[in-house]
Amino acid sequence: MIKQNIELFFREHLTPNNHAASHYFSLIKKLVNLRNSVPPSSADFQQASAAIAKTYALVENEIRTNTNPPTKEVSFGTSGWRGIIGKDFSLQSVGQVTLAIVTMYRNLDQDDSLTPALGVRSFSEAQQRGAVVGFDNRFGGSLLAKRVIEVLTSNGITVHYAHEATTGTLSAAVLMKQAAFSINLTPSHNPLEYAGFKFNAADAGPAASEITSRITENARQLIAKGINPSLSPDTTLVKECDALACWQDLVARGVSLHGLDYLGIIAAFHAATDCVVAVDCVHGASRVHMRSLFGNQPSDRLILLRDQADPTFGGVAPEPSSQNMQQVLATLRQRPEPLKLGVIIDPDADRIRFSDGAIEIDMNLFGAMAFHYLHEKKGKRGLVAKTVATSNFANAIAKGLHEEIFEPRVGFKEFKPVIGKALVCFEESDGISVIGHTPEKDAYIGLMLALDMMLTLKKNLGDYLGEIQTKYGHYYPAKGGVEVSQQGKALLDTLAGLDRYAVGAVLDIGRQPKKITEVITIDGRKMILEDNSWLMIRPSGTEPKVRLYVEARSEAGKDGLFAAAKGMLGEIGLL
Repeated sequence: MIKQNIELFFREHLTPNNHAASHYFSLIKKLVNLRNSVPPSSADFQQASAAIAKTYALVENEIRTNTNPPTKEVSFGTSGWRGIIGKDFSLQSVGQVTLAIVTMYRNLDQDDSLTPALGVRSFSEAQQRGAVVGFDNRFGGSLLAKRVIEVLTSNGITVHYAHEATTGTLSAAVLMKQAAFSINLTPSHNPLEYAGFKFNAADAGPAASEITSRITENARQLIAKGINPSLSPDTTLVKECDALACWQDLVARGVSLHGLDYLGIIAAFHAATDCVVAVDCVHGASRVHMRSLFGNQPSDRLILLRDQADPTFGGVAPEPSSQNMQQVLATLRQRPEPLKLGVIIDPDADRIRFSDGAIEIDMNLFGAMAFHYLHEKKGKRGLVAKTVATSNFANAIAKGLHEEIFEPRVGFKEFKPVIGKALVCFEESDGISVIGHTPEKDAYIGLMLALDMMLTLKKNLGDYLGEIQTKYGHYYPAKGGVEVSQQGKALLDTLAGLDRYAVGAVLDIGRQPKKITEVITIDGRKMILEDNSWLMIRPSGTEPKVRLYVEARSEAGKDGLFAAAKGMLGEIGLL
């Protein structure tokens, strides 16, 4: 029966000798579901696995041979360029985008306007300092990385090659190697069919808008003109790079600022028989580092989940979601140790979510806890930085500690003005970094923070959170979204109708009148109410969708805020 299903799926999704008309990832997803429906030890499982491998061989052929322009125009956003493997990401398109970056550096010799943002004064300096190159666990990652390296070395640029690695470790490698930039082939938490191309400049943080705009412009011109890089790669310019070792060195270098003694934390874990740590890698790049991160010491109290190589992610959406956290929760609940820490990490390990086996703790809460911990338990002084869509729990703590708050628009690159000043930078989408570390979000530093909290305080994260909430209040954030009939400028013009909801206006929130006391418009419209609850309406920059963020002062209060937000959209004609 399974053989018949496989044959049917192949007929439905494949057009022989025609990559453009074949839907490989729709086929792979059906085959993964089929594989998941049978016992791993069965012949049916082996047949389904063989069919997946056969399909991926076709995808590889498409990556190698596709000479069409990407199906969707190249665009570098906050987290780089993303697209479908084979259809958008091919050896040709990745080579052209890499050439666009080389062109940007070559142009420094005639136009130095990008020098401050790039942190490099000339093309020869970029050649000498070189680029850190790596990839996550996506299918074709090493193949695409090889093309990037060929283009770079053909242009005399040294390459520090990290192979499969995480965003945080590659960022650390830029700093420790004093490289000019990094290229990381990852689409972060996107589904299995996506590839991605992240570019970080010499500061090792997400590239500024003027840089990503220039790369986008250069890439589109090269693709439109059909210009491909001339390849004469120089293998002598390729240096092996241990990105995790760079990360470890960077954490040690920054200990006086953030107070996180990495080696001490790991030693304390191995000595503490009363604690257990469960890490769900969701098959991503963190699996290649995790045992080394914990000192390569065997321990039955370090439990790794989904740490096998699998570009299909076992059929799940590879993100630190509540749904994906269930395996961590179940694992911790079965353990006898009183101190429990569980985390789930996305494919490139720039996002992380926490649990103590009893409750789940997302970054809205953990970021605020991290700020309190560094300030009150480590004795560090400084402001807290969080994106405007993130919980105001940290605001309440900062106010109580008489520290400043930096609250920019969504996107980790928006923290650039306070890097080196903010004790913690974090955003609600599970990204965090700390002072003295990389300006890029990094799951590993989040893991070390959480582990240090638990071992130092000798209590679970939920207990520590409860203590802070008792003093500073309870906050209940949530987010959602609605599809609309407009996007781009038309959507922005319609959303301008929200201006009527100004300070002093009264909203009906769950049949209770609440006055707007503050309006923040740096990224959509965030309306803070008199009880410090709030709602935020923000347009998507890439699709006809409006994103909704709310924060109530009780669990039950979230529904009323969402209803009010949708009511506003109805009032201005979007719903």
